[in-house]
Parts: sequence; C-alpha cells; structure tokens
Amino acid sequence: MFVPRRIREEKLRQILADDVGLGDVTAQALIPPNLVVNAVVMAKEDGVAAGIEEVTILVEYLGLKCKAKVADGDAVKNKQVLMEISGNAQAILSAERTVLNLLSRMSGIATATRTLTEKIKKAGFKTKIAATRKSAPGLVYFDKKAVVIGGGDPHRLHLDDMVLIKDNHVVIVGSPEAAVKKAKANVSFAKKIEVEVTKVSDVLKVALAGADAIMLDNFSVEQVKKAADLLNKAGFSSKVVLEASGGIEAEDVLDYAAAKVDIISIGRLTNSVKALDISLEIAKEAKEAF
Repeated sequence: MFVPRRIREEKLRQILADDVGLGDVTAQALIPPNLVVNAVVMAKEDGVAAGIEEVTILVEYLGLKCKAKVADGDAVKNKQVLMEISGNAQAILSAERTVLNLLSRMSGIATATRTLTEKIKKAGFKTKIAATRKSAPGLVYFDKKAVVIGGGDPHRLHLDDMVLIKDNHVVIVGSPEAAVKKAKANVSFAKKIEVEVTKVSDVLKVALAGADAIMLDNFSVEQVKKAADLLNKAGFSSKVVLEASGGIEAEDVLDYAAAKVDIISIGRLTNSVKALDISLEIAKEAKEAF
C-alpha cells in the first residue's frame, strides 16, 4: 500500500491536531520550553509491530529525532524497545498519546491478522484472511495497512474500488442475479463485481449472471461446502472467487478454509481490535537545549 509521504503526513497531522486542541496545557505548565529529553517506545507484550513507518513520519514532522529499532511486520517480544525518540520534551509529551494510539492499534490488528494467516498457512490451505470496511472513520488507511502488514488482504479500501452488491441493494433491485446483470450493464468492464448472497440456492444464479466473486453471508460450514460443490459441478470453481463472511471466529477459520473458500473476511480485525500494549517512557536524564 503506497501513499505519498506528504499525504500520510497530513493525515497524521490532523489526528494529532484533534488530540492537542489549542495546546497541551499540562506540558506547558510543567515543562521548560527548551528542555530536550530522550524517550523509548517499548512493547509490553508479544506481538507484531505495525505503524512504525507512520509514527516515524509524525515524529519527524514535529522536528524530533527518531530511531526505529524494529520494522513493520517484525515479531516483537515483551519489553522490547521499538523506537527511540529524542528532542523537545513538550513536543514528545504532546504527541505521546497519538503515537501510542497508532502503534497500539495497528500492531494489535497486525498481530491478530498474523495469528490467523499463520494458522491457515500451517494447515496447508491457501485461503486468504481479509479485512472489511468496518473501521473507525479516519483510520481506514492505517487499519487496512496493518492488516496487510499482518499478512492479510485489505479487501475494498473505498466504495470506488469495485462493485459490491449487498443485501440492501438487492432489496431495492429485486434479486441478487438481477443486481449483477444491472451492474454489468452500467459499470466499466475494469471493475470487478461481487455480490452478497444469503441462500445456497442463489449461488449458481449469480455465477451464471456474471459475478466475479460471491460473498456467502453468515453461511455455516456445511452451507459453504454445498455452495462450493454447486459451483464446482457447474464449472465455476476456478472462475468465481468465493468469500465467507459474517460471524466467523478464530477457532472456525480452518473449517471454512477446508470448505474451499478463497477468502475469509473478518470485520472484528478492525472494528473490535485488541490493541497491543505499548508504552513510551522518558529517560531521567534531561538537559536544556542551547
């Protein structure tokens, strides 16, 4: 996922500005304006590092010096130093929570994603773990990048990426297959078309209508197997991407992978993330800048 540094810098600046408001009154009241300090950012539990690149951009934007001790995607241990930061004490303290929020959230997402992708890989399946669009507003880029760092697929980033026909579209249009046909008639050939179905009986209908991918919404493992068998017998097994989505728990992913789906999408990777525990500590030694 490549986004120019200046664009990421602006996103990060906006996040920091939202936290700082009109100024960090605590830092201003207690800390001399020219005090220079050193700080370390440390993991407090095992996991996968993510957000190192973004935090480096933010820290350097503030005129601070930053030395990353790990890279995005590295496995990290409890008490391992992730970054060293030095510079103006007020600036470090004002950015502390933004730095930790980004690192903790992104690392938590990457850790959860890595756990699932490794589980599937070790079992010998090629099924991909994917994110969904269930993310906090303003954090889509960071959440999706964390999924990629963890070895997962970002799925759609924006509504213009592909056509994804959901249940409410179907209610208005009339049926899943009618929606697929209408999309094919009105959308550029360059756009892939995926459609959500809730019944096994609709799977072959949407494949015949020309869907590139089919999302099996809240299907049981047995229903997924039936859907995959239908497509296979009709000659669509290698022509249509099959995605399982909805309520799939970590302990269920191997069963769904064995049912021959290409993708398992899990919303809680980003909408219910458990942040990795990370802290920022100021070294006791400090000095006035010249």
